[in-house]
Amino acid sequence: MPNPSRDLADELQPAAAGTDSRLLLLAEADNVLVARMRIRAGEAILVEGAGVTLAADLPLGHKLARRAITAGDKILKYGAPIGTATEAIAAGTPVHVHNVRSDYTPTYHLMDAAKGGATS
Repeated sequence: MPNPSRDLADELQPAAAGTDSRLLLLAEADNVLVARMRIRAGEAILVEGAGVTLAADLPLGHKLARRAITAGDKILKYGAPIGTATEAIAAGTPVHVHNVRSDYTPTYHLMDAAKGGATS
């Protein structure tokens, strides 16, 4: 019988050897890792053997580049493309709306809202 008090995070495996256990690789083809918990700015972490110091907080569920991503490359999560890099993204850098355009929904920015428009 399942134990409801068991923490699901205890069952998840880290991304790969040499990668911080707070990061999760969802599919081998992915070029991003997912934060299993908040990782604070200034913390030193390992991303596939390379040391990285986070410049900003990485919230729970947010993505981090597993390896260098070139502008125009597809962002792969669950082994499927979820967006396109709008700029070069170094390994260990957060991957979010500031450097990715969604392939499925428009990406809105606060500046666009203030101007009364949106970008896709």
